[in-house]
Amino acid sequence: MGIKNIVMGIGIIILTIFVTMYGINTFYPSPEYEDFCEESRTANFIDSEEACIANEGKWTTYDEPVPKRIEGETQITGYCDRDHYCRVDYEAAREKHSKIVFFIALPLGILIIIIGAALFALEAVGAGLMGGGVGTLIFGVGGYWQYSDNLLKFVLSLIGLVVLIWFAYWINKQKKA
Repeated sequence: MGIKNIVMGIGIIILTIFVTMYGINTFYPSPEYEDFCEESRTANFIDSEEACIANEGKWTTYDEPVPKRIEGETQITGYCDRDHYCRVDYEAAREKHSKIVFFIALPLGILIIIIGAALFALEAVGAGLMGGGVGTLIFGVGGYWQYSDNLLKFVLSLIGLVVLIWFAYWINKQKKA
């Protein structure tokens, strides 16, 4: 494959990844932090557990109180995380979103690899689409990877590997015939 075809293939890889990423995000947008936590929640300083709870925050006590800076100042024993509970809701929404993107991108990535290998005789296009399919897999799997357990990671990785190895053998057998 010549240098022009290599550059063309790299371009197809990048654009295939962009099309799948932005396509998924267009039709299934990510949750936004601002939809869960108001910007003004962190603006006010709260220095007591009671005030924190009254403002729907979570009080965290320091292991050791912070020394007073000014004589007569109240000793600070902890801090108020006003975004704690809304952030928990946001993280739950992100996890759900990542899981759905994962289950969209996984078969889509495999399909793009298969299309690139089976349908395009022009090597730059086929290789570019196959690379874009791999990038789509990385995009979809990478977002959910942190939330999934090791058994799910193992099983899905094994299934994907078996499918691609089987397809590689099948496509090469078809080309020889």
